[in-house]
Amino acid sequence: MTRELRVLAVDDVRPALDELREMLRAAPEVAEVTGADEALAALKLIQSDRFDVAFLDISMPGLDGIELASLLTRLSSPPVIVFVTAYDGHAVTAYDIGAVDYLLKPVRAERLAAALTKVSRVMSSSGDAAGSEQGVQETDAMPALPVETAGRTKYVRRGDVRFVSADGDYVRLHTPSGEHVVRMPISRLAEYWCSAGFQRVHRSFLVALRAVLELRSDSAGGLVAHTEIGDVPVSRRHSRELREKLLHQAQRVELDSASRGGR
Repeated sequence: MTRELRVLAVDDVRPALDELREMLRAAPEVAEVTGADEALAALKLIQSDRFDVAFLDISMPGLDGIELASLLTRLSSPPVIVFVTAYDGHAVTAYDIGAVDYLLKPVRAERLAAALTKVSRVMSSSGDAAGSEQGVQETDAMPALPVETAGRTKYVRRGDVRFVSADGDYVRLHTPSGEHVVRMPISRLAEYWCSAGFQRVHRSFLVALRAVLELRSDSAGGLVAHTEIGDVPVSRRHSRELREKLLHQAQRVELDSASRGGR
């Protein structure tokens, strides 16, 4: 059998990830295996490369495997999804998302082989659905973040967030409806949201440019970005860039307005 599949394996437990990668490398249909030990790292890889199939663990910090798969299905040419987990309670949800198989740990070689056969069959029937043009640039990787509260998961849309503050290994999303805590370092969130209208203004803060109503001086002479739900401190290091971004945004709005008025 020709080796052709490019595989992404995602598991936050390193020994489990290493074992899965070795098993996949031994499979005759697999050409290349790339590993990621967290969902956000996997998203970053997918934004810059093409994968035919993604083997996803479910229980992971931050974005779990189900949430990651939901994001991947929004790609114009998504990879085929296979879940690999120690729990059988998510199977219905997994298949609803469109997974082609659901493997229970510890993974047996014959079950992995069967899953890869299904993957090859799906790709064949769809004309190589994960072809060379995946169109990842057209997909927004993190338009919302899952928030766990009292055993329930809700999604906070990025468009509702006015600013973000760091809280140790967590971030606090500040919205008009309240604050929401997500387990994720602010540096990692900045990697995704700063290309979608957010700006790092302090080591502990991101602010949505569209939410900044004005810049003010605080009682100590420092700079703050004023939003409808509160002020965000701006460090000297970031003040110039913020001013430039806000000026560019204002000019763009003015040009858009003038363009519409001339029609």
